[in-house]
Amino acid sequence: MTDTAVVRASGRRRKVRAVLAAGLVLGAGAAVTLAAWNDSEFATGTFTAGTFNLVGSTDGTTFTDHATAGTAATLPFTVNAASLSPTDVAAAPFAVELAANTTNNATVTVTSAGTTGTVTNLTYQLLQTTTFGCTAGTTGTTLVPAGTALSTVPASTTFPLAAGTGGAAGAPVYLCFKVTAGAGLAQGQTGSATWQFQAASQ
Repeated sequence: MTDTAVVRASGRRRKVRAVLAAGLVLGAGAAVTLAAWNDSEFATGTFTAGTFNLVGSTDGTTFTDHATAGTAATLPFTVNAASLSPTDVAAAPFAVELAANTTNNATVTVTSAGTTGTVTNLTYQLLQTTTFGCTAGTTGTTLVPAGTALSTVPASTTFPLAAGTGGAAGAPVYLCFKVTAGAGLAQGQTGSATWQFQAASQ
């Protein structure tokens, strides 16, 4: 090999080493750059269920739970329901509201929770009234029409009920039950009817 060839080969080796060295430096520089740029975002959510409670009242003032048929509120009928005669009309008020801890509005559905004893020749009407109180002459919005058998409730008998604000109970809905004794009422017959007010949150 000539001196010129040796010089050329040596020069090429130096260039390769220089390129490799530069590559190592660039590679190290890129690794440092990637490691230096990091960023994270985190998000969390807390979920707490609301509360829902329907309460009833027979005096329009004191509202409490009557959560089962066995603990149903006893309606205070104005005519002595224990001594009805044919054509008598016994009337009783009732009110429902959403308790102060309730967070949602509701739709209330009225259904029959059943009867006991003999309730033939007895019919009733259910009204929604603007104030608390109920007599044979009370008027209001008809929820159940007069002449309905005591053991039944028409389908889709509902009314809305609003939740309260600021920690207060919702506005009450006032109701009036009017029970009429028919001409065929038997002497000594006795029976009872229970209605259910079922609130569904909206």
